[in-house]
Amino acid sequence: MSDTDNTLDWIIIKIYTRLCFMIPSTGIKDNPNINIGSNIPEVVKDTILALYNAGYEAFIVGGCVRDLLLGLTPKDWDITTNALPSQIASLFPKTLVEEKFGTVTVIHENISDETTKFVQITPYRSETNYIDGRHPENIVFANTINEDLSRRDFTINALAYDLKTAQIIDLFDGMADIKAKVIRSVGNPDERFAEDGLRILRAIRFACQLGFMINQETQDSIQIRSKILEKISRERIRDEFLKIIMSKNPSQGLFMAHKLGILSYISKEIEQSVGVKQNQAHSYDVFEHLLRSLQCAADKEFMLHVRLSALFHDIGKPKTAIFSRENNDWTFYGHEVVGARLVTRILEDLKVSHETSDKVIKLVRWHMFFSDTETITLSAVRRIIVNVGKDLIWDLINLRICDRVGTGRPKENPYRLRKYKAMIEEALLDPIDLSMLKIDGNTLMKDFEIAPGPKIGYILQAIFNEVIENPHLNNKKDLSELVKKYNNLDIEVLKALSLVGKSKMDELNQEEIKKIRNKHFVE
Repeated sequence: MSDTDNTLDWIIIKIYTRLCFMIPSTGIKDNPNINIGSNIPEVVKDTILALYNAGYEAFIVGGCVRDLLLGLTPKDWDITTNALPSQIASLFPKTLVEEKFGTVTVIHENISDETTKFVQITPYRSETNYIDGRHPENIVFANTINEDLSRRDFTINALAYDLKTAQIIDLFDGMADIKAKVIRSVGNPDERFAEDGLRILRAIRFACQLGFMINQETQDSIQIRSKILEKISRERIRDEFLKIIMSKNPSQGLFMAHKLGILSYISKEIEQSVGVKQNQAHSYDVFEHLLRSLQCAADKEFMLHVRLSALFHDIGKPKTAIFSRENNDWTFYGHEVVGARLVTRILEDLKVSHETSDKVIKLVRWHMFFSDTETITLSAVRRIIVNVGKDLIWDLINLRICDRVGTGRPKENPYRLRKYKAMIEEALLDPIDLSMLKIDGNTLMKDFEIAPGPKIGYILQAIFNEVIENPHLNNKKDLSELVKKYNNLDIEVLKALSLVGKSKMDELNQEEIKKIRNKHFVE
């Protein structure tokens, strides 16, 4: 694919996103199947039956109903009922009651599946005024399922399933919106977002997770109400941000956030990369390059820390951009160092875990590890491995792949990268040497009373040669017999045998290196 084709692809995505903020996804049913009861796990049904048998109403509600209609497997199960928290808890052997919101988590200890081990049951709720755009003034338990559904965020989540009648309660045309792939607020979007500003980010998250569009009225309200995100805790913003990053279309989500004017509430630094020109090696500005790199990481289903690194690897460029009149081009000297400092602050601000942050910071700091493959040495490659650690070295290569794809270059695995992969494998290769023997020089001195000196090395080299030919000999019993045999030989004969062993060792190491280079098609 040419750079022109890549540019056209991106223009198409931008046009689509501006019109409806949607990239159609695959695997979603065009005609939702109402008969979803057969896909509900027995443990969830049993939980509902326990409420029925005690004389209460109970419905499966919210996102799990939506997912069932989409032909997806719910990641968790929510039930709503007219029973109060104390009444719910009394029906099950083990529960966890969240007093503040009245949610009761039923714990099924004999279930290994994490999606059904914990089933949440919440009484019908009707929240009163929201005091800060985050929390209701108080929680009031409602009397009907209709009241409960009326307080929910989007029509696609305001659905309930009645196990008794196998009917879906749909007061706000949520099923029609699922079929049309539309995200629309329940009732007045201004009111919904005023109640909880995090719903703004949730709308974008659902859009890029499901491949849905956000309807125009909801979009308009997001832009008007965006400032309410200032009141939302960084932890809650982090959770939605990371769900966007781990979705199939994270670039769509962040592009939406930019167009709707809320990206800066996630990260001002990402917003500041918009329109920052790059040098001639790049086809796109910094923002588009970062989104393309991130999307590559998502397409390849890389882990969270690699996706975040792809998004942030050039975050230092806006602050290091200098136009060189001599070269008639932009330079970004030291942007990896500046970027590592910036990403440290960004992830700290978002309260991202230390484990994930440490990985991302290292990858951002060392992502500019390339140099001429004709002059690079194995010792230099070893230093790269030391800098990022053995556990991250292949993630660094994966980041480089995403970086390359993000520039618009058609080849993601050129000779240069293949050469680096081969050299990294060579540097990581455990050498074939005497350490492989289940016996060492200390054993020879202690158990066989052989005096310290060259003879110990000669014996081990000679033994090594036999073990290479017959690996089953590499045990203490057989090795001890070999030590006795070689210990009785003349020192010159022993020295000659040891040279054969060393030569075999060197030959085997060269064979392993040759295999690695052939694997990567490099010299």
